[in-house]
Amino acid sequence: MGFHPIDLLIIILFGLALFGPRALQSVARNLGRGVGQARVVKDKIKEELQVEELTQLSEDIPRLPLNTREAARLLLTEQQEKRAAEGAAADRSGEKKSEQALRDSPATSA
Repeated sequence: MGFHPIDLLIIILFGLALFGPRALQSVARNLGRGVGQARVVKDKIKEELQVEELTQLSEDIPRLPLNTREAARLLLTEQQEKRAAEGAAADRSGEKKSEQALRDSPATSA
């Protein structure tokens, strides 16, 4: 949405009339310094963050729910996936036990 140039000109003229040219100049200078310092801090933070962490964060962002309905759906699907994984693990352990029982049972010869 931004400012239209005429809006910006009106704000500058109003500030000039209210504070005077020297006060407005010092406010602008201090504002510029603050913006410059914010950029330096932002660059330092970007350098310190690791790329893998940023990649992981960006992968997790779409999974964040935006409302309660999405949160409930997300929780339900995670629970279903967890149950399915547990069921598959139980099936595999059952198969291993049955194979072990077949190996341990005495073979009958005919």
